[in-house]
Amino acid sequence: MSKSLIIIPTYNEIDNIERLIRAIFSLENTFHILVVDDNSPDGTADKVKMLGREFPGKLHLLKREGKLGLGTAYIEGFYWAMERDYDYVFEMDADFSHDPADLPRLLDACENKGADLAIGSRYVSGVNVVNWPLGRILMSYFASAYVRFVTGMNIKDTTAGYKCYKMEVLRSIDLEKVKFRGYAFQIEMKFRVWKLGYNITEIPIIFTERKQGTSKMSGGIFNEALWGVIIMKFNSYFEKNHFPGTNR
Repeated sequence: MSKSLIIIPTYNEIDNIERLIRAIFSLENTFHILVVDDNSPDGTADKVKMLGREFPGKLHLLKREGKLGLGTAYIEGFYWAMERDYDYVFEMDADFSHDPADLPRLLDACENKGADLAIGSRYVSGVNVVNWPLGRILMSYFASAYVRFVTGMNIKDTTAGYKCYKMEVLRSIDLEKVKFRGYAFQIEMKFRVWKLGYNITEIPIIFTERKQGTSKMSGGIFNEALWGVIIMKFNSYFEKNHFPGTNR
């Protein structure tokens, strides 16, 4: 039986974390959860510890000393999963913008339908975003188009953060070379998977803006993506690919 781990980075998600954990554990599939908390002052980690007694062996916590960035949270989670031989690893937000009910669909794409990376995509079947102002929708949509133009990836939602990886994919990536630490981390990981020649599938989801807590988005996030993508593409010409058969 395969083992699946959902990595959830948190900072001040006390309003969401318990409901999310219970929603995931209510699913028919058996998922484990690793919460990577950046020392939230609102007590998010304490809540996870308390729930850990209710879900022993299924709910885990990594508490870090401060706000160290989304990318480093996921990378620490990836290493944690590798050490415990999980077969599938998910990235997921803590704020219910990603519907837990879509987890089985992402898993099925990797477990049964040949995907090495399954992306929960807002844009593969139109624009499926709820409660965003039009300006933010346009910014996100055209940001993905910009990334496609620069990188050459045929991925509609290049900035998506809802994903399922086969473990072999994560083991193939030199995580020490991943440069981005903010939300552009999501772009870089897809780019590295694509450069290695793995099969990437987009699964349509409906993305709903958070109702509880505070968004972590900022203007700096888009500046990082704007300039960072060009640098990432340039640097890729000097990195060797080690996946058999790739010609990228």
